[in-house]
Amino acid sequence: MLIETISTFPHMFDSVMGSSMMRIAREKGALEFRAYDLRDWTHDRHRTTDDEPYGGGQGLVMKCDPIFEAFDQISASESDRPHVIFLSPVGRTFTDADATRLAREKRLLFICGHYEGIDERAYSLADETLSIGDYVLTSGELASMVIIDAVVRKVPGVLGAELGAVDESFNGNLLEYPQYTRPAEFRGMQVPDVLRSGNHAAIEQWRREQSLERTARLRPDLLEGVQLTSKDRAFLDSLQGSAE
Repeated sequence: MLIETISTFPHMFDSVMGSSMMRIAREKGALEFRAYDLRDWTHDRHRTTDDEPYGGGQGLVMKCDPIFEAFDQISASESDRPHVIFLSPVGRTFTDADATRLAREKRLLFICGHYEGIDERAYSLADETLSIGDYVLTSGELASMVIIDAVVRKVPGVLGAELGAVDESFNGNLLEYPQYTRPAEFRGMQVPDVLRSGNHAAIEQWRREQSLERTARLRPDLLEGVQLTSKDRAFLDSLQGSAE
């Protein structure tokens, strides 16, 4: 997969893309990453990427012309047109399902806003506009890093365990079950006996029930999208009965 970013602060990506899973993915050849400086497509001595908003108002707005020029040059550099993503608080909320879908793309291009926003005309380049939550960040670089991390871990061959991303929270709309490791007892807190039993069927059942219980308690809205078995429904009914 090729991931590219257009940004006024491309060096913000250095630490994230050079560490941990991202570094390993690049070393394996599963990920190629390029961060472009939007200022390279400006034509004044100050390398200006923003200007005052038409109609007045606070702050500065990112100009559309450098973005179009950058896109034209970057998109022509490879045979595949990039799937273009803008980051904005007005975008659709990013989900785990989006991460799975985007991991199938060959080439992603993230265009990162700054200041008070981006000239609306630039959004005509977008295949989609995404948000990571109902709050405002200083820049789109931070939001793009979150999405890139969520996407790259879904790319085949990136995680050490082939099924590493399968049992995580939001896979199948359920929150992940509790995890434990050694020691078996710490400050009076015990690892559940079932996890040390060696009974794999019992462990899988326990994990399923824990995911159901945690989702029902913390994110009941997610249950609407879960395919529940009769055993799942009986378990959830028992939870509701015990709470009454």
